[in-house]
Amino acid sequence: MLDKGTCLRFYKRRDIQEVLIEHAKNKEIGMRFGEIFGKRPDILMYPQDVLELARRGLTSFHASEELWSNPLAISNSTSKKELEELRCGWDLVLDIDCAFIEYSKICADLIVKFLEYCEVRDFSVKFSGNKGFHIGIPFEAFPKQVGEAEMKDLFPEAPRKMAWYVKENIKEELRKRILALEKRNFSAIKEKVNLPEEEIIRYETTVLGDNIPKLNVGAFLEIDTVLLASRHLYRMPYSLHEKSGLVSLPLDPHKIMEFTKEMARPEAVLTPMFMFLERNVKMESARRLLLQALDFKVEKEREDEGKIPKKFEELEISSPIKEEFFPPCMKKMLGGMEDGKKRSVFCLMNYLGKIGWNKSEINELLKKWNKEKNREPLREVYIKGQLYNFKPGDKLPPNCDNEAYYKTLGVACNAEWCKRLKNPVNYTLSKWRRYLHEKEEGKFEEK
Repeated sequence: MLDKGTCLRFYKRRDIQEVLIEHAKNKEIGMRFGEIFGKRPDILMYPQDVLELARRGLTSFHASEELWSNPLAISNSTSKKELEELRCGWDLVLDIDCAFIEYSKICADLIVKFLEYCEVRDFSVKFSGNKGFHIGIPFEAFPKQVGEAEMKDLFPEAPRKMAWYVKENIKEELRKRILALEKRNFSAIKEKVNLPEEEIIRYETTVLGDNIPKLNVGAFLEIDTVLLASRHLYRMPYSLHEKSGLVSLPLDPHKIMEFTKEMARPEAVLTPMFMFLERNVKMESARRLLLQALDFKVEKEREDEGKIPKKFEELEISSPIKEEFFPPCMKKMLGGMEDGKKRSVFCLMNYLGKIGWNKSEINELLKKWNKEKNREPLREVYIKGQLYNFKPGDKLPPNCDNEAYYKTLGVACNAEWCKRLKNPVNYTLSKWRRYLHEKEEGKFEEK
């Protein structure tokens, strides 16, 4: 765990201050003070600000994947169109997360090899500070346009498609290398990732009728972009990590397998050796990766067409999904909040909008919740203001692992499935799909 002395000793270093300031250019910056995030939006401009913030209790810095012409012009009420006008670019940041760091290292090493195969030259790697790695490609390495579309406007579709393309192309080799590391001992994997056997093993039937066990890597190792929606943040390079006390350390991409956590101790980082998301690129080296990812997605969709029954291909929500299908975090919020009521409004309105509730229904529920469940209600004008430009279904609520929300609000589910579902909406849709399926099979009777 971090203490103030460690933060002050580390952040007072001029070399650390300078790399933080360099990375913060055109980015929205989130600042964390122990368990609490500072106000957003914010920026970081001057080296002396880093030390001053540490004196005030700052523990870590976080940056947006998106690049903004004016980060301070952003607010929670900024419309989607206004955000698009402010966005001047975005970086691809792949987030590798696994409870066992040796598996994360294998995954990061494979992604580096695959990017090189795709002729990407301008990528960088950093240890996340705890259990995973971030792999980044700067916006400058992509073409300025794809067809008639400007690259800055292909957000978030392009990063998501590239993340999916990378995952699909390394998944078989990832499975093989993890099994080779454990000498095909499934029990060893189960023990390290702390998941039941039925979740990490699936069986495939051969033409001879034999059931062959296959490792389901996706159950315990995630590769994704850091975003599910606009304005999501990642830990900045050379920022400290609250839980581990380690540095989010940029690495030599070709020596990932040699990395140990000891290298990321604050006192072991003698000087910044590598940059993360270096802007000085000579060519559009990520062009091929982008175009192949866009084409691959289309081909995969055509390939899969007709294999999934139409009624299960896309879940149609014709009426608001009821509270019995809500995740525990949302139920706890709706029970009333002592602190964090404004953040709860943000979570609830975006969550409800994604599960079929219209604006009028959301307004009615929030007003009733505020009046009847909160001991000290918010002013009604605040809720009215939040809903004024709100469009149901336009944004997801914050992800389950976003510590600025559920954990610090005291409503986190603390359940293993949160790690896999990623977002409260996924919990509800999964439970709703199961209900519809069982209802169709006659297991549920209409009430």
